[in-house]
Amino acid sequence: MLVLLPPSEGKAAGGTGPALDTAALSLPGLRTAREAVLSELVALCEGDTDKAADVLGLSPGLRGEIAKNAALRTALTRPAAEIYTGVLYDALGLATLAPAARRAADRSLLIFSGLWGAVRPSDAIPSYRCSMGVKLPGLGALGAYWREPLAAVLPEAAGDGLVLDLRSAAYATAWKPKGELAGRTATVRVLHSRTVDGVEKRSVVSHFNKATKGRIVRDLLTAGAAPTGPAGLVTALRDLGYVVEGGAPAKPGRPWALDVVVTEL
Repeated sequence: MLVLLPPSEGKAAGGTGPALDTAALSLPGLRTAREAVLSELVALCEGDTDKAADVLGLSPGLRGEIAKNAALRTALTRPAAEIYTGVLYDALGLATLAPAARRAADRSLLIFSGLWGAVRPSDAIPSYRCSMGVKLPGLGALGAYWREPLAAVLPEAAGDGLVLDLRSAAYATAWKPKGELAGRTATVRVLHSRTVDGVEKRSVVSHFNKATKGRIVRDLLTAGAAPTGPAGLVTALRDLGYVVEGGAPAKPGRPWALDVVVTEL
């Protein structure tokens, strides 16, 4: 099982590990692309700070991120599992997983990034600010830039099992499974069900969508679930107590679109 996650906009500050070594990161086929993005981001942030703030979409209160980016090559690192914070990662709680589940997380989770392409939880990276929606002056829109490098390495990383795609729309643009691999891919939408005057009302949730997705991943890891395809994922989630709707797509070679229906947020 390969689980695709978005990063978090906010990231833990500081680090206790050695300086960044891009050669030590997982998915080594991405190293050249990572170095290109890293070099351009550092150069941008070492220059005109007003331009850097505009390119990165930073508010006045976040201009300190520019200096952080400028120092990326010498900044101390920590595991990606500790760098990424926020609702999804709070619910996932990687640090509190049992050892076996933590090892499974490092094998199966990929966290997408505008700077790194994708990393595993154990990869040592510094705190940074660069979303997939950024358009760097020399490389252009990062969502488009990463398509070719990611397409070259992720099918092998996916192997022959399930791909559970929990990315947000901005990060999904960077890589879309195709063909037979798409048929082994499942996306998840979280719906909130409530009863109003005796009638069920459903709505798509945003903030709690992230929390539910984090809980789903944590529950799958804790249970040691290893579904080999979308149908097996549906069974595994229902066994864990989730209400899951949806099924095989109308045409082969397309991802399964599953709805997880919750009554409490």
